[in-house]
Amino acid sequence: MTRQFYTCPMHPEIKKEHPGLCPECGMNLIPVETEPSHQEHGNQDKHQGHSTNIFKMKFWVSFILSIPTVMYSSITQTLLDWQAPVFPGSEFIPFVLGSIVFFYGGWIFIASAFRELRARLPGMMTLISLAISTAYFYSVFVVLSGKGQDLFWELTTLIVVMLLGHWIEMRAVSGAQSALKELSKLLPDKAEVIRGNKTEVVSIEEIKEGDLVLIKPGGKIPTDGVVAEGNSDVNESLATGESKPVIKKIASEVIAGTINGDGSLKVKVTKIGEKTFLAGVMRLVAEAQSSKSRLQLLSDRAAFYLTTIAVVTGGVTFASWLAASSPDYAIERMVAVLVIACPHALGLAIPLVASISTTKAAKNGLLIKQRMALEAARKIDIVLFDKTGTLTKGEFGVDTIVPSPGINEETVLNLAASVNSHSEHPIGKAIVRSAKNKKITLKSVEKFERIAGLGAQGEVDGQKVYVGSPSLLEELKVEIESSLKPKLEELSGQGKTVIHVVVGTKLAGSIALSDIIREESREAITRLKQAGIKSAMITGDSDDVAKWVAEELGIDIYFARVLPEDKAKIVKQLQEGEFRNSKLEIRNSSRRLAVAMVGDGINDAPALTQADLGIAIGAGTNVAIESAGIILVKSDPRDIAKIMRLSKMTYNKMIQNLFWAAGYNVVAIPLAAGVLAWKGIILQPAVAAVFMSLSTIIVAFNAVLLKRRSLS
Repeated sequence: MTRQFYTCPMHPEIKKEHPGLCPECGMNLIPVETEPSHQEHGNQDKHQGHSTNIFKMKFWVSFILSIPTVMYSSITQTLLDWQAPVFPGSEFIPFVLGSIVFFYGGWIFIASAFRELRARLPGMMTLISLAISTAYFYSVFVVLSGKGQDLFWELTTLIVVMLLGHWIEMRAVSGAQSALKELSKLLPDKAEVIRGNKTEVVSIEEIKEGDLVLIKPGGKIPTDGVVAEGNSDVNESLATGESKPVIKKIASEVIAGTINGDGSLKVKVTKIGEKTFLAGVMRLVAEAQSSKSRLQLLSDRAAFYLTTIAVVTGGVTFASWLAASSPDYAIERMVAVLVIACPHALGLAIPLVASISTTKAAKNGLLIKQRMALEAARKIDIVLFDKTGTLTKGEFGVDTIVPSPGINEETVLNLAASVNSHSEHPIGKAIVRSAKNKKITLKSVEKFERIAGLGAQGEVDGQKVYVGSPSLLEELKVEIESSLKPKLEELSGQGKTVIHVVVGTKLAGSIALSDIIREESREAITRLKQAGIKSAMITGDSDDVAKWVAEELGIDIYFARVLPEDKAKIVKQLQEGEFRNSKLEIRNSSRRLAVAMVGDGINDAPALTQADLGIAIGAGTNVAIESAGIILVKSDPRDIAKIMRLSKMTYNKMIQNLFWAAGYNVVAIPLAAGVLAWKGIILQPAVAAVFMSLSTIIVAFNAVLLKRRSLS
């Protein structure tokens, strides 16, 4: 039983179960009834990787062969008043080489046109095929009959330009997503499994539910499970968006791909394979990709209308002149119409601008992975930021030091940093880093000891010093002075992590740490507001943390404690104009809103693909980068405003080029058809080809002007 699939006219090896756009060249997928084999599925990536090279090879071969074809054509003799060397058989050079270029370089367009016509979706391939086929067979007729003037030079240059256009186009949109492959790389290849009284190193595939896995300090957790023994802190920021390391103890759940802290854990495996959290994220990425809104290429629509006009006009022209003149003259008029209508310039109008804008973007720290993503940026209504690693640095930093009466801030920081100088804990490292930045000389520590889940202790200058969480104060039965409580409560209320420093049995002071806000974030939000674009923030952190960051940056709306699987839902919610904050107003909110998502973590991947525009921070994970359409190479959120500006500039250039590429046909096609023949104005096929080439030059020059525009 056959199934309905959709394939690309230019890349028949690509088959999908839903209509949409080709991931290689961006053309409309057309329906076919076929059942792709497992081998086809397995080799699909390989075929896609070779497609660009195929066009490259065909272009260069055709280009080389077109040079002598043009040299021995009448146009060279006429325009340059130069005669190529003549020898026996030289008059057949255009015929021989033109035929090779037609069948070698042009056949790919003809085959694609057949698929378009079979799917009843005529487009650019149909129009190109009509033009090159008509020009070729007309030229063969001229050679055999000895009547008229052949069009081999027009044929070869037309094929060369179209091959160049598709090669440039495919390079501009190359780099198809490999997010699912990157997700699998997050897991370690092997794991230590405790079976009986022995520890075995096995591959991930050999792990079974119920196995006991040993996770060493700093190691990656290979699968979902529950802690059976041990205490540690686990960095789950890449999976859940939680910036703080999460304390894990007996009965705590752990997630595959997250990174263990400085303690050892024994984890009982509860989920493997398709049941794991990571596999769920992979499914969400795939679903978001398949349900994503599809954009139509402007050039493809223009080619469809131009094809219809050219075919109808060519047919009418042939019939009209056949009735009024000889068959030779009627064919000549029809050829002139089809040649001048052929999208020489149309084939370059979009890809040339896309290629230039992609290069311009790269020079400004923007990596455009998907051309359609850049096209979508000009319509964005609201930008949704992931907090950790995007608006913030994703690492702890000392925010405030609250010393007890009679003790200064430097002493508190020195004691805390000295004790933590031996710690591998992220909070301890942040305290040490802050002391070093302030050029504080740390003191020597003796008898250092980590207190699992509470903090650390050691002897400094002969005194016992403890550094840890509020739970440590309870354990030591140390009271906080009443004068310090309001400030510490305020800091805790802002979602900051408060660490206490105890000397002996007295509180020396407290240190508040928080995820460091990027200096560039404030300016990024300001630039978006100036452009009339709203901002939103999403995070797995607590409401207090989210509220504090949102108020600091002036963000319009925030979503806190969002689970990874809910991030894509938040994007959909924003797209539908549903907001938790009723005060948020967006112009034209009655329509579906265009949402850009900016993130850097694994958990952002589904949301990045669900959004109308996915933007990844360059310093983020490979998963986020591969799931996004645009990457901020410099990890600077201020560049988001540049994306919007470049998008508008690029779109305007595309519209202008489409006008020059197709608009001149309004005048040229009627002239080629001979509507002014009664006044002696006749457009010969060769002259029509010159006009067609002129439009190509105009399009190329206009595209180059984009390089001079500034994004600032």
